[in-house]
Amino acid sequence: MDFEFRPIHQDEAEEAAVIESICFPPHEACSYEHMLPRIAAAPDLFWVAVDKGTGQIAGFINGLATNENAFRDEFFTDAGLHDPDGSTILILGLDVLPQYRMRGLARELVRSYAEKETGKRKRLVLTCLENLVGMYKKFGFSDAGESASVWGGERWHEMVLLLPESPDAERERGLLQQKLDSASGDHHGG
Repeated sequence: MDFEFRPIHQDEAEEAAVIESICFPPHEACSYEHMLPRIAAAPDLFWVAVDKGTGQIAGFINGLATNENAFRDEFFTDAGLHDPDGSTILILGLDVLPQYRMRGLARELVRSYAEKETGKRKRLVLTCLENLVGMYKKFGFSDAGESASVWGGERWHEMVLLLPESPDAERERGLLQQKLDSASGDHHGG
């Protein structure tokens, strides 16, 4: 399957709310009434994956920018907390429709989202249930422990992904590490 990754269009808010209701139980899902102002406040931080074959949104990742470093439940309901110049993005949802799961789409949404924010932001922060900590670690996040958030009456883990300063800085670090590995004879074969 081939996907187009792009910011959400305003007229796709209802479709996004339906996807959210499929992906999350009612006590955790973002309602249409909260989704609409979130999209209006930060459309560039609401990133969708559109199936090029069907034109359907297959999944999305969305957040708000802030200079705060920890989650507060108010971010889920108050899009007015968005600070366009914020150095941290609080990820409010990562949704993938069931028929697109187990194909790497969630990982690709996170990767492309982080890539587009590299050089603009310092970190991505999200909350997840304990059973998803391992998945997010595979995506590069670190577990910062239990979150202060109690959204939906749940106990959440706060996960943090530090972003490189720029795409060039990250690439240069990778090339340098390859050179160091080659020079030391540390070859990882498989």
